[in-house]
Amino acid sequence: MSESHIRPTWDEYFMNIAQIVGTRSTCDRGRLGCVIVKNKQILVTGYSGAASGLPHCDDVGHQMKKVTHEDGRESNHCVRTAHAEQNAIVQAAKVGVSIEGATLYLGMTPCATCARMIINAGIKRVVCGKRYHAGEESEEMFRKTGITLEFLNEGTEQYDNQ
Repeated sequence: MSESHIRPTWDEYFMNIAQIVGTRSTCDRGRLGCVIVKNKQILVTGYSGAASGLPHCDDVGHQMKKVTHEDGRESNHCVRTAHAEQNAIVQAAKVGVSIEGATLYLGMTPCATCARMIINAGIKRVVCGKRYHAGEESEEMFRKTGITLEFLNEGTEQYDNQ
């Protein structure tokens, strides 16, 4: 007799789909995918990649910029690509799908810029695979605006600053 099948929860199911979407990413610094869902139906997806018609990191390398934070620390970020959640939100606008009240699935905590977009898009719940090492600002914004933030795993994603 074969092993018994364990059916994933809805959150596990949509997170698994987000991981598959991420395989289309064209920047090896994240390879993240995003799925936006409402009433257990996928509305849109997005993955990390350059804007349409522009070169991809996988083809021409990263476009790194140094960022100086309010506390004086510096970090490097690739600015060639749009984040998976940005691309999913833009896709919803492009095809005329309302994502207000939806749930967003993503591999890790959104950055602060993406968190602001999520808030303004009216998304009410964010489910992440794990925490982002620099995600505290986003977590605080979600708390202040009443957006539910949940993590499926205890780990933290640590990005290399090179």
